Amino acid sequence: MQTAYEMVIGLEVHVELKTRTKIFCGCPTAFHAPPNTQCCPVCLGLPGALPVLNRDAVTFAVRAGLATNCRIAGFAVQDRKNYFYPDLPKAYQISQYDHPLCQGGYLDVEAEDGPHRVGITRIHIEEDAGKLLHNDADGTRMDLNRCGVPLIELVTEPDIRSAAQARAFLQKLRAILLCAGVSDCKMNEGSMRCDVNLSVRRRGEKTLGTRTEMKNLNSFAFIVRAIEHEFQRQVDAVSAGESIVQQTRRFDPATGKTYAMRTKENADDYRYFPDPDLPPIFLTDGDIQAIRAALPELPNAKQARYERDFGLSVRDAAALCAQPPLCDAFDAAAPLCKEPLRLLHLMLGELLRLYDGEGDVPVSPARLAALANLLSDRVIHMGAAKQVLQAMLKSPDAPEKIVRDLGLTQVSDTGTLAQAVERVLDENTALVQTYLGGKENALQALMGYVMRDTQGKANPALAASLLKEAVMKRR
Repeated sequence: MQTAYEMVIGLEVHVELKTRTKIFCGCPTAFHAPPNTQCCPVCLGLPGALPVLNRDAVTFAVRAGLATNCRIAGFAVQDRKNYFYPDLPKAYQISQYDHPLCQGGYLDVEAEDGPHRVGITRIHIEEDAGKLLHNDADGTRMDLNRCGVPLIELVTEPDIRSAAQARAFLQKLRAILLCAGVSDCKMNEGSMRCDVNLSVRRRGEKTLGTRTEMKNLNSFAFIVRAIEHEFQRQVDAVSAGESIVQQTRRFDPATGKTYAMRTKENADDYRYFPDPDLPPIFLTDGDIQAIRAALPELPNAKQARYERDFGLSVRDAAALCAQPPLCDAFDAAAPLCKEPLRLLHLMLGELLRLYDGEGDVPVSPARLAALANLLSDRVIHMGAAKQVLQAMLKSPDAPEKIVRDLGLTQVSDTGTLAQAVERVLDENTALVQTYLGGKENALQALMGYVMRDTQGKANPALAASLLKEAVMKRR
């Protein structure tokens, strides 16, 4: 039944901008401050308090627009979006409606089902709301520190047709915004979060179905799970002759299901009107070009450079560019390496497993380069390098010292390895005959015994060569 339908998805991505102060006042934007300690009359909307626009918020928003191929408006207006909710003390949010800063962009993404272009309808600036903290013992408390933190909201066209495409778009967007210096994009802290608008229709139809909106998803894994569940829920409902209700829903990671929160509003429900306390934003062509000139190298350009200068495959270069902090570490370490590709394989393998993608890479470029050079010099093999890298997360010692302390120096002496090979062959004559009988997998088993005999220190390439030569002599 599911194959008869397709999902149609549009995303609303909220990203906190990396400014030192809030969008309309001088309060700081630090994340871990005690509740309600970073507020002022402007944040709280007290009578007589007037907002003053933070210039950096506009600059960051324009940077985001330029980095995502948007047209930048020379004239933009800030509007009041009116709604009543406990974490919004003014009972309205300053946002943008019909005159946003950025419009008409796109991102080209590579998902499991191939390349795909996702249109970007708009990017506008707005202020964040506060946060409600729910606790069974204490009830619901309000932390208004987040009120007034500057956001951009990026709204896509309904161009996404799968959870994989949604994830690929968001991962690429996050990499671009990190590179552009717009936000730290820490999803675990809520500085990048996503609302998913999803509807279903029969394949081949052009008319959009009734959509639901899943609010405030802050992990790629949750986004994928929420999309997959909501799609199946809507398909089941439509197949049973039921109507989809336009509503806002939440995703519960514990159950893997979505639940209705409230009926979904339309734009006219918010009664938008221009904020009378804030003048329009005017940007000249010179202003926009100056912001463009200050943009750093973005992921697409980095990927092309890695493919050209280091001979990286498209897949490896794309995987590296998906994590801008890894790119920065690679760029700093590569000139110190004898073989940058060994560094790359170490970073995309073990380091990526140990690094959660948040903040700086936990090992300095100089130490990463030193470890990669131990691989190039055949002092250790990749298995040992993984052990050393894990130790480097806990110890400031040089990789060479860690190798010595752990006894991981690779055995590359031909005589020593030849003796180990002969011992293994003498103890596993049945496996030898199995290999000689045509079972290639038997040689891998014998190689495992050689590695065990040498406590994992054998030079793998040399040991494999000696092993094959010795086995063939036993025909």
